[in-house]
Amino acid sequence: MKSAEIREKFLKFFESKGHRIVASSSLVPHDDPTLLFTNAGMNQFKDVFLGFDKRPYTRATTSQKCVRAGGKHNDLENVGYTARHHTFFEMLGNFSFGDYFKRDAIRYAWELLTEVFALPKDRLYVTVYAEDDEAHGIWTEEIGLAADRVIRIGDNKGARYASDNFWMMGDTGPCGPCTEIFYDHGPDIPGGLPGTPEEDGDRYIEIWNNVFMQFNRDEAGVMHPLPRPSVDTGMGLERISAVLQGVHSNYDIDLFRNLIHAAAR
Repeated sequence: MKSAEIREKFLKFFESKGHRIVASSSLVPHDDPTLLFTNAGMNQFKDVFLGFDKRPYTRATTSQKCVRAGGKHNDLENVGYTARHHTFFEMLGNFSFGDYFKRDAIRYAWELLTEVFALPKDRLYVTVYAEDDEAHGIWTEEIGLAADRVIRIGDNKGARYASDNFWMMGDTGPCGPCTEIFYDHGPDIPGGLPGTPEEDGDRYIEIWNNVFMQFNRDEAGVMHPLPRPSVDTGMGLERISAVLQGVHSNYDIDLFRNLIHAAAR
């Protein structure tokens, strides 16, 4: 399945679930001095999450062009060392602005991956924030994922809420716990499960992050509950393309092969 088809299937799936397809915003954010470049799909909806802006829709889906080459979300130092990092990439996302929350976000993700994209369930693992019993319960009791495939990750970066499973756009702004979905590329690839010493390897690759926006973090680090808990998700187009095209490295997908062949000519 070509990357263009994967992008289209993602957007059309969420359109069928009542989401408005919204165009990618500029790589240079407008009227947001906290960001140099757009680094996530939620950037253009920041004021909606904060309650300062209201759109004529409560559900949206996008394929957002992103740059992560500095700041809080910086992938530059990983480029060339892993099979999955880029400074520029496309982020597929679905968003709820005070509409649905954890249950539907998780159900949509599972349906798309296992039914539309037909990924084998036994190759999928998930992580949840250690204190998020609700998300853990949805995965194990409603989706039916075995408890040993749902990994709790706590504050593992030296501070409160500093966790791989607590997402923050920047030092301030909307944030909340998240659940990440990982794909197992197989035992031939070095690497361990999330939360293990070998987690930086390329065997288990995060393909989708579902963020449950519940707070606005101020400059003093205080978490203020958002007026309407919301959903912000992001799945790297290049990563899911590698999975669906049967290759391990993002650089072997059709998008990169075409660029590399053109450069070679």
